[in-house]
Amino acid sequence: MLPLALFNAFAQQNSLFARQTKIIAAVSGGMDSVLMARLLHAARHDFVIAHCNFQLRGDEALRDQAFCQQLAADLNVPFHTINFDTTTYATTHKISIQMAARDMRYTWFEELRLQLGFDVIALAHHQNDTIETILLNLTRGTGIAGLHGIRPKVGNLVRPLLFLSREEVIAIVKAEKIDYVEDSSNASVKYARNKIRHEVVPKLKELNPNLENTFQEHLQHFAELEELFEMQLEDLRSKLFVKHLQEIQIPISELQKLKPQQLLIFGLLKPFGFNVTSVNDLIDSLGKHAGRKFEATDWNLILDRDKVIISPAQTEQNLTATIDEQTDRSQFGNSQFTITHTIPPYEIVNNLNIAAVDAALLNYPLSIRTWQLGDYFYPLGMKTRKKLSDFFIGQKVPVHRKSQVPVLVNGNGDIIWVAGFRVDNRYKITPGTKKISIFELTEL
Repeated sequence: MLPLALFNAFAQQNSLFARQTKIIAAVSGGMDSVLMARLLHAARHDFVIAHCNFQLRGDEALRDQAFCQQLAADLNVPFHTINFDTTTYATTHKISIQMAARDMRYTWFEELRLQLGFDVIALAHHQNDTIETILLNLTRGTGIAGLHGIRPKVGNLVRPLLFLSREEVIAIVKAEKIDYVEDSSNASVKYARNKIRHEVVPKLKELNPNLENTFQEHLQHFAELEELFEMQLEDLRSKLFVKHLQEIQIPISELQKLKPQQLLIFGLLKPFGFNVTSVNDLIDSLGKHAGRKFEATDWNLILDRDKVIISPAQTEQNLTATIDEQTDRSQFGNSQFTITHTIPPYEIVNNLNIAAVDAALLNYPLSIRTWQLGDYFYPLGMKTRKKLSDFFIGQKVPVHRKSQVPVLVNGNGDIIWVAGFRVDNRYKITPGTKKISIFELTEL
């Protein structure tokens, strides 16, 4: 007999769906998803069957597709299917076949949900899938977040079979004589999840035959611990994170005070893609190696003298721009230069983003570029030259920012202005100046 009462109770307790909820049932043809579809049908829910053919198993994949179409016909529900070129997608995106299949199916399920105006997508994970996921997460080092396993509901995804173990699913399918198809790749141990399923979990069950129930009893504790930990992290972020444009700055002195340090710093940096190894290296470098850089996929982390700076990863590029006598506006990376001209008298403003210089000394075309090794200039008020590298150190410019500072260069090679910092003393306005060129820097 189908466990309809338990199915309905689990759905109600976890707010998975109600009587009026429109459901997309993701059905592969295997026993888990077929049982889910039959339970949805027995409970008289409004649902459709959606099936993905990843075109990885030839005729077997076509057999699964045809089986799911017939199942939909037998249950008198609409059927939707799609064929994916999984191998090409994986190659193009440089990811594994398993990740490619996962990305494509979840994307399509959500597109279909929106297209049909449905509410949720039902997936047929059971308790053993949760055990496998937790063990996989532990081997991959996902931290506390990996311990809660698979949740019954996340956004528009619901998992109404999590009240059943694999053995219970098998027993129900056998007792009810429910037809299904077997994916031959499930027996292969070349995939990490299958290796855990076929080799690791059986050994653990020798130690604890009641393994599924043991895990299930602890899942709520894990979820509550994660919630408590996230609350602590949010409180720390609000206290420690200082936002400056696109950057986040964190005082090193505050990071050194954290206890337990590794756990909390990893929690703070994990959303930016930094792993445990990077965090351990960072902790070892705090207060010792200013200028050290750590890289994640989308973010960089720089150790400055007294703070850690997290900034979006940018492709290194040698930016240049040219200014001729007719130019009144020029763009340089994320900066814009506006050029105007006037005659004396001119009141010099106290604004580091504005440079007023003697126009007669300019040799066009001018150029804007990033600093280069060996650059020097005569900072305003000084009669001796200073290397730009030393100037940046004196101004406490973080290492990663040096390459973002625009440098305005004269046609003869002289630096006219280190934009946002200092004009060259040789180009300042004097009593003999007859025409003034004004350069204003703004961030786009």
